[in-house]
Amino acid sequence: MTPGLGVWLYAVTSSRDGVADLNELTGVAGEPVRTVVSDDLTAVVGSVPLEVFGEQPLRGHLEDLDWLAATARTHDAVVSTVVRRGPALPLRLATVFSDDDRVRELLDERRAEFGAALALVSGRTEWGVKAYGDRAALTAAVAEARAANEGGDRAALTAAVAEARAANEGGATGAGTAYLARRRAQLSAQETVERDAAARAAEIHTRLVRHAAAGRLQALTDPALSGRRDWMVLNGTYLVDDDRIDDFTATVTMLGSEFPGIRLELTGPWPPYSFAGVEREPA
Repeated sequence: MTPGLGVWLYAVTSSRDGVADLNELTGVAGEPVRTVVSDDLTAVVGSVPLEVFGEQPLRGHLEDLDWLAATARTHDAVVSTVVRRGPALPLRLATVFSDDDRVRELLDERRAEFGAALALVSGRTEWGVKAYGDRAALTAAVAEARAANEGGDRAALTAAVAEARAANEGGATGAGTAYLARRRAQLSAQETVERDAAARAAEIHTRLVRHAAAGRLQALTDPALSGRRDWMVLNGTYLVDDDRIDDFTATVTMLGSEFPGIRLELTGPWPPYSFAGVEREPA
């Protein structure tokens, strides 16, 4: 390895399947993408300047959102190309090793784990499902369901729904006892909606997993990072058999209509980042 260069990892695949010519691919530093082979495993890598992609410079660059977005797009473009050519495991962004020998050590040390993960993702792709809640609609749906279960009075239900909507929308406030009563009702409604939304999100995830080879719950996206003010209640990733994609997407559509007040958003297909299964700190 030329002094001043490190090795950026993009993906790991099976040597048995072979990796098609990668000469046309360029990586995050504009470098030609190449391979490092260790027996039955192949790492797709690129040689990158450490003055830009070394540990210390990377810390600064990763705080530059424009730089980070451009680098992530390039990394994902390489990964997506490799995945389209056969089963492959994407490596997380900014996995940099000192030289090819360190990459081979990774392949040797984690051979069994890489092999199991490759078997898991073979013939499958990753899909994302996000669920967003409408507080007023959820309050109305919960109230209606409870009234139906309890045989409640329809007039009382209508009044309760109207009051809940007014509370969620920050309706007019009065003074004294009336205001305090409305405030208590508002806080109670908010607490109930949070709990019920979580229960619905859990049910949706459970049912989606039944139609997938694997599923994982991801952290809910911070609105400050996503730029969206929607109330996210579910952020799930699912590994779906390629021949069952129609069944999975139909299930998402059905669940979207089955749970009033919750909107489902399906994205994909993606490289199986959530199911690569092997992580290690670079060296």
